Amino acid sequence: MSRAVVAIAGNPNSGKTTLFNQLTGANAKVGNYPGITVERREGQMHLAGGREAVLLDIPGTYSLSARSAEEQIAITAIAGLNPFTEPDAVIVVVDSTQLARNLYLVLQVIELRLRVVIALNMNDIVRKNNMRIDAEALSRELGGAPVVPISASKGEGIAELRAAVDKLLGEQRPLPSDKLLSLDGKALEEDITAVEPFIPRGWGRGDIERRRALATWALVSIDQDDELWDVPDDLRSSVLDRHRLADEAKRDIDLSIVGGRYRWIDDHMPAFLAKVPSTLRRMTDAVDKVLIHPVFGFAIFILLMSVVFESLFTWSAPMIDSVDAVVGMVGDAVASVLPASLLRDFLVHGVISGVGAVLVFLPQILLLFLFISILEDSGYMARAAFLMDRIMKAIGLTGRAFVPMLSGFACAIPAIMATRTMERKRDRMLTMMVIPIMTCSARLPVYTLIIGALYPAKSEVGGTVAGFFGLQALLMLAMYVFSTVLALVAAAVLGRTVFKGPSVPLLLELPQYRMPSPKSVTRMMWERSRLFVSEAGTVILTCTIVLWFLLSFPRDADFSFDYATEAAAVQQQAAAQPEGWADAQLAQLDALQAAERLRASFGGRLGRMIEPVIAPLGFDWKIGVGLIGAFAAREVFVSTMGVVYGMGGDVDEGSTPLREHLQAEVWPDGRRVYTPLVGLSLMVFFALAAQCMSTLAVVRRETRSWRWPIFLFTYMTVLAWLFSFATYQGGIALGYA
Repeated sequence: MSRAVVAIAGNPNSGKTTLFNQLTGANAKVGNYPGITVERREGQMHLAGGREAVLLDIPGTYSLSARSAEEQIAITAIAGLNPFTEPDAVIVVVDSTQLARNLYLVLQVIELRLRVVIALNMNDIVRKNNMRIDAEALSRELGGAPVVPISASKGEGIAELRAAVDKLLGEQRPLPSDKLLSLDGKALEEDITAVEPFIPRGWGRGDIERRRALATWALVSIDQDDELWDVPDDLRSSVLDRHRLADEAKRDIDLSIVGGRYRWIDDHMPAFLAKVPSTLRRMTDAVDKVLIHPVFGFAIFILLMSVVFESLFTWSAPMIDSVDAVVGMVGDAVASVLPASLLRDFLVHGVISGVGAVLVFLPQILLLFLFISILEDSGYMARAAFLMDRIMKAIGLTGRAFVPMLSGFACAIPAIMATRTMERKRDRMLTMMVIPIMTCSARLPVYTLIIGALYPAKSEVGGTVAGFFGLQALLMLAMYVFSTVLALVAAAVLGRTVFKGPSVPLLLELPQYRMPSPKSVTRMMWERSRLFVSEAGTVILTCTIVLWFLLSFPRDADFSFDYATEAAAVQQQAAAQPEGWADAQLAQLDALQAAERLRASFGGRLGRMIEPVIAPLGFDWKIGVGLIGAFAAREVFVSTMGVVYGMGGDVDEGSTPLREHLQAEVWPDGRRVYTPLVGLSLMVFFALAAQCMSTLAVVRRETRSWRWPIFLFTYMTVLAWLFSFATYQGGIALGYA
């Protein structure tokens, strides 16, 4: 016997996710709807008598009206339209403190002739504010649909809700006793009657009232600019014809339908609501006078974002170092057990390093989603989006894009995952495509190495500002400003070209403030981390192994001299030399051998192959090898250059010998390779190039397509080359060779 399928729907901030977690426990699976970057959560729900049902979490929505593919998920999943099957029952979660607005969605679901249970959430807050909602009266007004008061965050009423769903599943499908929608005159009746015959047979299942409800949905959802899929052409034409006729008659179909439902709500509210929640609203309004104030609210927002930013930059560092240390210990342990061989090299530098490349991002992912979950659950995130919307809409985004973009300063990986808080696919995609331009922490070692090696701490040029702050500090600041400005410009350009779409205002609710649920916060952190490791992590691991292969093969390099003979000679002389001399000599020989092997590797050959392409930027083939190595992670450029110059891969950006090698490196004609101009060109290239396989892997995971990672890599690489070319060639033209 197949298990029943129960859908759970509700407005954003209604507590739907908290209730889903209560009903499913730890049995939830998270994925994406087919072909759509919208999260699909499904879990097992235990009913009375030991039965189980599948609980499907529907994306939060204020109504079933839809104009984007993401919004269409709600109507298709709830109504059981292609490719979904109709659920056996629907739980509609209602925020009791915002009853009138939440009932709009309830009416739409009931009109679809579905078995519905209303979960009247936040009952504890209702009691505290001396409100009284008559659940039995509300049930009668809604045609007999069960109404169960609950408090999802505290676990109140959950058993009663399970029992109500179990009872409803055992009954015959109830038919509403009357039509809930109040039609606004004869013209709207004619509109619905004209569209109804074009509703596909499979949508209406032979129920005339359901077909009329879907015709009503079509009238408020289909227009010239919608992004809906699987809408028959004849249905679309019929709806557009009715809107054309309405425009000619100066009628507003949308307003008539929406007004009809709210007229029903206004007429019936006195029957089941004893007191309007004015006290709670006054408290919220008082706090909002500060938090959404154009001056004080913005200052508080910047302070909170600074805390988030500092956590991703600084607080995560000890955890990241711990992950690195554990991975290093595992690698050393494996290396000590296995003899020197290709297998040991593969396991230590390929597999274990690849796993480390995945796990090292977990601290930042956990911290970012800790803050996002707290801000969302408390109700503050909506205020942050409201504050930033005026600024962000100038570049074609909404206020919700600000937090992910700001997080990109720390790391693009969690920042891209944070775009899931944005409703529109177009906004998510656009934000994902510009986040990698933000100066992430992985670029800092590269900037530090180049600035420290090629630029003096103080400058006689540049006047008082450079003299007071120091040239190196100003250059570092300039790289941050440069990347931020370019990210905003890229968003504006892409938003008007590749991701061109109708301008949609930010519509959001400023919910009541409430304490975040520790269980919901923990669950979000766990789910995001698990998804990253299980899906993006596999791509990162694969890329790490491929990169190891490129930099390690072929193994039969032609060395300039016999390293084994030299090592034996060192061992023979060790007794006559000071303690530690032999170890230092052998380490130097190993570093030189690794450098020669790297030059002869496929990666080294690829570096030589791309030299004609990067030469106009001022780069030689050794820098090309460093750029290839940096795909593992941008900071790997430093250790790769250490290997290239025969110092081993343990050097860091503060290494004086590495800086001296850069300063001494010359072209065959004696010209210095690394000049201040080349350094600036290299930093510009790193600022814009998509040199991070982990970022590309996460974009692949979020978009479910290789198309967008390829697009991201291509456009950012071209942008990096052009700006680097302009920097270097422009500098030469101005005499800064």
